[in-house]
Amino acid sequence: MSTGWEDIFAHGSTASVHPFDPDTAAHAAARLDQLTKPPGSLGRLEELIVRMAGIIGQPVPRLHRPGVLIYAADHGVTEEGVSAYPAEVTVQMAINICAGGAVSSVLARAAGAVLRLIDVGIAGTVDHPALVVRKVRSGTANFTKGPAMSLEECRAAVRAGWETTLGLLDEGVDHVVFGELGIGNTTASAALLSRLLARPAEQTVGRGTGIDEAGLARKQSAVRRALQANFEAREPWAVMAALGGLELAAIAGGMMACATRRVPVLLDGVVVSAAALWADRVMPGVRDVLVATHTSPEPAHRAVLEVLGLQALVDWGMRLGEGSGALALLPVIRNACLVMAETATFSEAGVSERVTKEDESR
Repeated sequence: MSTGWEDIFAHGSTASVHPFDPDTAAHAAARLDQLTKPPGSLGRLEELIVRMAGIIGQPVPRLHRPGVLIYAADHGVTEEGVSAYPAEVTVQMAINICAGGAVSSVLARAAGAVLRLIDVGIAGTVDHPALVVRKVRSGTANFTKGPAMSLEECRAAVRAGWETTLGLLDEGVDHVVFGELGIGNTTASAALLSRLLARPAEQTVGRGTGIDEAGLARKQSAVRRALQANFEAREPWAVMAALGGLELAAIAGGMMACATRRVPVLLDGVVVSAAALWADRVMPGVRDVLVATHTSPEPAHRAVLEVLGLQALVDWGMRLGEGSGALALLPVIRNACLVMAETATFSEAGVSERVTKEDESR
């Protein structure tokens, strides 16, 4: 039975969070050493398999049906000139994703994943039947002048993520990629991480969609002013309401839902990772279901993964968002689990194991 929303809303209860299972992970590691290969020869993939086993609670982890949840929202801070793209691109890209023409759409389709795009705060109107509408408000306010949203709106966005994710899991999805869409969201994630990690804007603000030096300076200035304008916001819920975004809050709610079901969450870039850190602050233990897929060029990404105790599988310089980095690694992760499930052991295959010094002395 999953933790009720009321507990999350009021306390961030961990009563139904399933912690990482070290005993199952140890059994998985032992089985890996019995497979017909030299011990440790699959490198980081062996660490991945062991982690997946501990998350799911099965020595031989199996992944059957992937799900992709992309939450979309706009940000009032875009009026500060923090992005290389205009705010209306959020609507245009939402239609593109729904129509199947975005990078995330292509990768999700190739993986056989169920993809849902959820509008929790797009400023405009998206006319497409594939869009799931859970709009809390039409974009956040400009947080350089005050809170991005009210506490009630923040809670509503988290709840939207919680409920839509549980709905997807009830359809049989057993591992989830979270993605985001919204011009200005790397500025919001930088502000959120500056407060959560106690780091200055210079250490959290990156180039996002590819801004130039002048744009980077404007973005850093916007984050500094946001931190000052919302100086008193320190408690996690207040921090998300003041400095976050509607889609970040929704992603965090979705990760909380996964943590109550032992469902692995494949992290994408810095925006999704910032939401993960916040979710773990509100519901300690969320980090136990997280798998870091890649490291983006955004300066705060490595820092937030380190705080979460995670190491990314690859560093390919990806910074698109939309869950695309995690989706690119999804086949690798699923194949690693297949190797664990279908590779014969030495005894099953009748293959001689490595001779040890102890064997030679007998």
